Amino acid sequence: MPDDLSLSNLKPAQARKARKRVGRGLSAGQGRYAGRGIKGQKARSGSHTMRPGFEGGQMPIYMRLGKQRGSTSKDAMPIGPHRTHTVPVNLRDLERVFDAGADVTLEALVERGLIKNTRTDVKVLANGELTKKLTVTAHAFSAAAREKIEAAGGKANALREPVEKKRKRVKRASSGGEAEGGAAESEEAPPSGESEQGSAESEEAAE
Repeated sequence: MPDDLSLSNLKPAQARKARKRVGRGLSAGQGRYAGRGIKGQKARSGSHTMRPGFEGGQMPIYMRLGKQRGSTSKDAMPIGPHRTHTVPVNLRDLERVFDAGADVTLEALVERGLIKNTRTDVKVLANGELTKKLTVTAHAFSAAAREKIEAAGGKANALREPVEKKRKRVKRASSGGEAEGGAAESEEAPPSGESEQGSAESEEAAE
């Protein structure tokens, strides 16, 4: 049985490894430049605390690459093709989280952890399969998601009506010269009946 623990028999669980103290003279083995080379930024103190992506002051690669078009300020968010004004919720998540016959509301989505809050619009997408009858209430639905919900016997209640994009109709201007020319010709040419009657009267007068 080992001796009782006391101050006389204390010892570390692992052997202590002495830290190599550099820069203590040539005889110590790590003197003079202390393994840092001759001058330069990496020979200075604090040189190993540079932020990721720092390239010594030259233009870093992430700034040399192409940018997305449009304003990139925080006040202008969301921007770009990869940012949207809605939070997506897929049918596979509703199938996994809710029971059959459940009433899926925005508050229920927050409670189940599918969305963080109700300040942003929620759009239901059709990724995955839905076999349960659910009454889903959200701001918007994709056409495929609505079809799958109704096919499973459920109901999709949209809080906002979908905005239909109106196509601009281009009015083609008709050439005015053709219309005026046609009118002038109609005025100058008398009806066929009147011309025949006038010729007949002129022949009788000559006789």
